[in-house]
Amino acid sequence: MVGQGNAAPILIKRKKTIIAGGHHGGAWKVAYADFVTAMMAFFMLMWLLNATTEKQRKGIADFFNPTIPVNRISGGGNGAFGGDSVTSEQTLAQNGTGASATAPAEDQQARGEIGPTSGQAAETEALKALEQALLARGGESMTMERLLRHVVTRVSDEGLIVELFDLPGAPLFVGDGATPTGGTRQLVALVADVFALASNEVAVNGHVRAYPLPLRDNPVWSLSAMRAQSVRQAMQDANLDPQRLQRVTGFADRKPVTGNPTALRNNRIEVILLRSSR
Repeated sequence: MVGQGNAAPILIKRKKTIIAGGHHGGAWKVAYADFVTAMMAFFMLMWLLNATTEKQRKGIADFFNPTIPVNRISGGGNGAFGGDSVTSEQTLAQNGTGASATAPAEDQQARGEIGPTSGQAAETEALKALEQALLARGGESMTMERLLRHVVTRVSDEGLIVELFDLPGAPLFVGDGATPTGGTRQLVALVADVFALASNEVAVNGHVRAYPLPLRDNPVWSLSAMRAQSVRQAMQDANLDPQRLQRVTGFADRKPVTGNPTALRNNRIEVILLRSSR
Protein backbone atom coordinates (compact mmCIF):
# COMPACT_ATOMS: atom_id res chain seq x y z
CA MET A 1 0.00 0.00 0.00
CA VAL A 2 1.52 3.30 -0.99
CA GLY A 3 1.22 6.12 1.58
CA GLN A 4 -0.02 9.54 0.73
CA GLY A 5 2.78 11.93 -0.21
CA ASN A 6 1.18 14.96 1.45
CA ALA A 7 0.45 13.30 4.86
CA ALA A 8 1.74 15.26 7.96
CA PRO A 9 4.42 13.51 10.08
CA ILE A 10 3.40 12.18 13.48
CA LEU A 11 5.28 13.95 16.40
CA ILE A 12 5.61 12.34 19.86
CA LYS A 13 6.31 14.88 22.68
CA ARG A 14 7.74 13.57 25.97
CA LYS A 15 7.43 15.91 29.02
CA LYS A 16 10.29 15.85 31.56
CA THR A 17 9.16 16.43 35.15
CA ILE A 18 11.67 18.01 37.62
CA ILE A 19 10.95 17.21 41.26
CA ALA A 20 12.18 19.29 44.27
CA GLY A 21 14.72 21.46 42.50
CA GLY A 22 16.98 18.90 40.87
CA HIS A 23 19.45 16.41 42.17
CA HIS A 24 20.14 18.08 45.61
CA GLY A 25 16.55 18.20 46.67
CA GLY A 26 15.96 20.05 50.02
CA ALA A 27 19.35 19.31 51.59
CA TRP A 28 20.23 23.01 51.68
CA LYS A 29 17.41 23.57 54.12
CA VAL A 30 18.87 21.03 56.54
CA ALA A 31 22.34 22.61 56.24
CA TYR A 32 20.90 26.06 56.87
CA ALA A 33 19.03 24.84 59.95
CA ASP A 34 22.25 23.31 61.33
CA PHE A 35 24.07 26.60 60.75
CA VAL A 36 21.41 28.63 62.54
CA THR A 37 21.45 26.18 65.47
CA ALA A 38 25.23 26.41 65.73
CA MET A 39 25.11 30.21 65.68
CA MET A 40 22.47 30.22 68.40
CA ALA A 41 24.64 27.92 70.55
CA PHE A 42 27.67 30.15 69.93
CA PHE A 43 25.90 33.33 71.00
CA MET A 44 24.47 31.55 74.03
CA LEU A 45 28.03 30.49 74.98
CA MET A 46 29.26 34.08 74.62
CA TRP A 47 26.41 35.29 76.83
CA LEU A 48 27.16 32.68 79.50
CA LEU A 49 30.85 33.61 79.58
CA ASN A 50 29.94 37.24 80.11
CA ALA A 51 27.07 36.75 82.57
CA THR A 52 28.58 34.19 84.97
CA THR A 53 31.38 34.16 87.52
CA GLU A 54 34.42 31.89 87.45
CA LYS A 55 32.88 29.66 90.13
CA GLN A 56 29.63 29.34 88.19
CA ARG A 57 31.47 28.52 84.97
CA LYS A 58 33.38 25.79 86.78
CA GLY A 59 30.11 24.41 88.09
CA ILE A 60 28.63 24.35 84.57
CA ALA A 61 31.73 22.57 83.27
CA ASP A 62 31.51 20.02 86.07
CA PHE A 63 27.83 19.43 85.28
CA PHE A 64 28.63 18.52 81.66
CA ASN A 65 31.68 16.44 82.59
CA PRO A 66 30.86 12.93 81.32
CA THR A 67 33.43 11.12 83.47
CA ILE A 68 31.70 11.61 86.83
CA PRO A 69 27.98 11.63 87.64
CA VAL A 70 28.28 14.11 90.53
CA ASN A 71 31.24 16.44 91.03
CA ARG A 72 32.41 16.84 94.64
CA ILE A 73 34.24 20.09 94.06
CA SER A 74 31.58 22.57 92.99
CA GLY A 75 28.06 22.79 91.68
CA GLY A 76 27.99 26.26 90.15
CA GLY A 77 25.05 27.34 92.26
CA ASN A 78 24.55 30.53 94.22
CA GLY A 79 22.62 29.12 97.14
CA ALA A 80 23.71 28.36 100.69
CA PHE A 81 27.20 27.19 99.76
CA GLY A 82 27.71 29.36 96.68
CA GLY A 83 28.84 26.40 94.56
CA ASP A 84 31.33 25.05 97.12
CA SER A 85 31.39 21.46 98.23
CA VAL A 86 30.58 20.57 101.82
CA THR A 87 33.63 18.30 101.80
CA SER A 88 36.29 20.98 101.77
CA GLU A 89 39.31 18.68 101.50
CA GLN A 90 38.41 18.16 97.85
CA THR A 91 39.28 21.78 97.11
CA LEU A 92 42.69 23.46 97.18
CA ALA A 93 41.41 26.47 99.10
CA GLN A 94 39.75 24.27 101.73
CA ASN A 95 36.95 26.72 102.28
CA GLY A 96 34.02 24.36 102.85
CA THR A 97 32.16 23.75 106.08
CA GLY A 98 32.50 20.01 106.77
CA ALA A 99 35.11 17.28 106.73
CA SER A 100 34.99 14.40 104.27
CA ALA A 101 37.59 12.25 106.00
CA THR A 102 36.87 10.32 109.18
CA ALA A 103 39.97 11.71 110.90
CA PRO A 104 41.42 14.53 108.75
CA ALA A 105 44.89 15.88 109.50
CA GLU A 106 45.23 19.31 111.05
CA ASP A 107 46.26 20.90 107.74
CA GLN A 108 43.42 19.14 105.86
CA GLN A 109 40.47 19.58 108.17
CA ALA A 110 37.55 21.78 107.21
CA ARG A 111 37.97 25.43 108.08
CA GLY A 112 34.28 26.09 108.75
CA GLU A 113 34.50 29.32 106.77
CA ILE A 114 34.09 30.49 103.19
CA GLY A 115 37.05 32.62 102.14
CA PRO A 116 39.35 34.38 104.64
CA THR A 117 38.11 34.45 108.20
CA SER A 118 37.22 37.65 109.99
CA GLY A 119 40.19 37.04 112.29
CA GLN A 120 42.60 36.86 109.36
CA ALA A 121 41.17 40.02 107.84
CA ALA A 122 41.47 41.83 111.17
CA GLU A 123 45.09 40.70 111.55
CA THR A 124 45.90 41.95 108.04
CA GLU A 125 44.48 45.35 108.94
CA ALA A 126 46.52 45.37 112.15
CA LEU A 127 49.71 44.57 110.23
CA LYS A 128 48.98 47.36 107.76
CA ALA A 129 48.49 49.76 110.67
CA LEU A 130 51.90 48.78 112.06
CA GLU A 131 53.39 49.26 108.61
CA GLN A 132 52.03 52.81 108.47
CA ALA A 133 53.28 53.48 112.01
CA LEU A 134 56.78 52.45 110.97
CA LEU A 135 56.84 54.55 107.81
CA ALA A 136 55.39 57.54 109.68
CA ARG A 137 58.55 57.71 111.80
CA GLY A 138 60.34 59.20 108.80
CA GLY A 139 58.78 62.59 109.53
CA GLU A 140 60.35 62.84 112.98
CA SER A 141 63.74 64.07 111.77
CA MET A 142 65.87 64.44 108.66
CA THR A 143 68.20 61.72 109.95
CA MET A 144 65.38 59.22 110.32
CA GLU A 145 63.97 60.16 106.94
CA ARG A 146 67.39 59.50 105.40
CA LEU A 147 67.67 56.16 107.19
CA LEU A 148 64.25 55.05 106.00
CA ARG A 149 65.56 55.15 102.44
CA HIS A 150 67.03 51.74 103.32
CA VAL A 151 63.56 50.34 104.13
CA VAL A 152 60.77 48.81 102.08
CA THR A 153 57.78 47.10 103.66
CA ARG A 154 55.00 44.80 102.51
CA VAL A 155 52.26 42.68 104.06
CA SER A 156 52.27 39.09 102.81
CA ASP A 157 50.77 35.74 103.77
CA GLU A 158 53.74 35.31 106.09
CA GLY A 159 53.27 38.60 107.90
CA LEU A 160 54.65 42.15 107.88
CA ILE A 161 58.03 42.08 106.11
CA VAL A 162 60.43 44.95 106.81
CA GLU A 163 63.34 44.80 104.38
CA LEU A 164 66.57 46.66 105.12
CA PHE A 165 68.98 46.90 102.18
CA ASP A 166 72.29 48.45 101.17
CA LEU A 167 72.44 51.72 99.27
CA PRO A 168 75.42 52.97 97.21
CA GLY A 169 77.84 54.55 99.67
CA ALA A 170 75.63 53.58 102.62
CA PRO A 171 76.00 49.88 103.53
CA LEU A 172 74.19 48.23 106.43
CA PHE A 173 77.34 46.51 107.70
CA VAL A 174 80.98 47.46 107.99
CA GLY A 175 82.87 46.20 104.93
CA ASP A 176 82.20 42.57 104.07
CA GLY A 177 81.63 41.68 107.69
CA ALA A 178 78.65 41.28 109.98
CA THR A 179 79.12 44.32 112.22
CA PRO A 180 76.11 46.66 111.88
CA THR A 181 76.76 50.34 111.24
CA GLY A 182 75.35 53.01 113.56
CA GLY A 183 72.54 53.73 111.10
CA THR A 184 71.62 50.06 110.93
CA ARG A 185 71.38 49.88 114.72
CA GLN A 186 69.04 52.88 114.68
CA LEU A 187 66.84 51.23 112.04
CA VAL A 188 66.74 47.94 113.93
CA ALA A 189 65.84 49.79 117.14
CA LEU A 190 63.03 51.55 115.27
CA VAL A 191 61.69 48.25 113.94
CA ALA A 192 61.88 46.68 117.40
CA ASP A 193 60.03 49.66 118.87
CA VAL A 194 57.18 49.29 116.35
CA PHE A 195 57.08 45.49 116.74
CA ALA A 196 56.68 46.00 120.50
CA LEU A 197 53.16 47.25 119.74
CA ALA A 198 52.22 43.65 118.86
CA SER A 199 52.82 40.26 120.45
CA ASN A 200 53.45 38.22 117.30
CA GLU A 201 56.61 36.18 116.85
CA VAL A 202 59.50 37.55 114.80
CA ALA A 203 61.80 36.02 112.18
CA VAL A 204 65.05 37.39 110.72
CA ASN A 205 66.34 36.44 107.26
CA GLY A 206 69.79 37.33 105.96
CA HIS A 207 70.60 37.71 102.23
CA VAL A 208 73.83 38.73 100.48
CA ARG A 209 74.81 39.41 96.89
CA ALA A 210 76.71 36.85 94.83
CA TYR A 211 80.41 37.36 94.24
CA PRO A 212 81.35 37.98 90.58
CA LEU A 213 84.13 35.34 90.53
CA PRO A 214 84.20 31.77 91.87
CA LEU A 215 85.94 31.67 95.23
CA ARG A 216 87.60 28.75 96.91
CA ASP A 217 85.88 29.61 100.18
CA ASN A 218 82.67 31.38 99.25
CA PRO A 219 81.48 33.25 102.37
CA VAL A 220 77.87 33.85 101.30
CA TRP A 221 76.34 31.23 103.59
CA SER A 222 78.23 32.12 106.72
CA LEU A 223 78.03 35.86 106.01
CA SER A 224 74.24 35.89 105.53
CA ALA A 225 73.75 33.84 108.71
CA MET A 226 76.10 36.04 110.76
CA ARG A 227 74.40 39.23 109.57
CA ALA A 228 71.00 37.81 110.50
CA GLN A 229 72.39 36.91 113.94
CA SER A 230 73.78 40.43 114.36
CA VAL A 231 70.37 41.93 113.64
CA ARG A 232 68.74 39.49 116.06
CA GLN A 233 71.17 40.59 118.77
CA ALA A 234 70.56 44.25 117.94
CA MET A 235 66.80 43.73 118.29
CA GLN A 236 67.30 42.12 121.69
CA ASP A 237 69.54 45.04 122.68
CA ALA A 238 66.60 47.27 121.69
CA ASN A 239 64.47 45.46 124.32
CA LEU A 240 62.62 43.08 122.04
CA ASP A 241 61.57 40.01 124.05
CA PRO A 242 63.94 37.15 123.05
CA GLN A 243 61.07 34.67 123.41
CA ARG A 244 59.35 36.27 120.42
CA LEU A 245 62.22 35.42 118.06
CA GLN A 246 61.14 32.26 116.27
CA ARG A 247 63.92 31.76 113.73
CA VAL A 248 67.09 33.30 112.30
CA THR A 249 67.99 32.16 108.78
CA GLY A 250 70.78 32.82 106.29
CA PHE A 251 69.80 32.42 102.63
CA ALA A 252 73.23 33.26 101.15
CA ASP A 253 72.83 34.53 97.54
CA ARG A 254 70.03 32.10 96.64
CA LYS A 255 67.16 34.60 96.53
CA PRO A 256 68.27 37.73 94.63
CA VAL A 257 65.73 40.50 94.17
CA THR A 258 67.32 41.83 90.96
CA GLY A 259 68.19 40.28 87.64
CA ASN A 260 71.87 40.77 88.46
CA PRO A 261 72.72 38.52 91.44
CA THR A 262 75.91 40.52 92.13
CA ALA A 263 74.02 43.82 92.51
CA LEU A 264 74.40 45.71 95.79
CA ARG A 265 70.61 45.70 96.26
CA ASN A 266 70.75 41.98 97.08
CA ASN A 267 72.54 42.73 100.36
CA ARG A 268 69.54 42.89 102.65
CA ILE A 269 67.97 41.80 105.92
CA GLU A 270 64.31 40.84 106.26
CA VAL A 271 62.72 41.31 109.68
CA ILE A 272 59.29 39.66 109.66
CA LEU A 273 56.45 40.12 112.13
CA LEU A 274 54.81 36.74 111.65
CA ARG A 275 51.09 36.18 111.54
CA SER A 276 49.68 34.49 114.62
CA SER A 277 48.43 31.54 112.53
CA ARG A 278 51.94 30.63 111.30
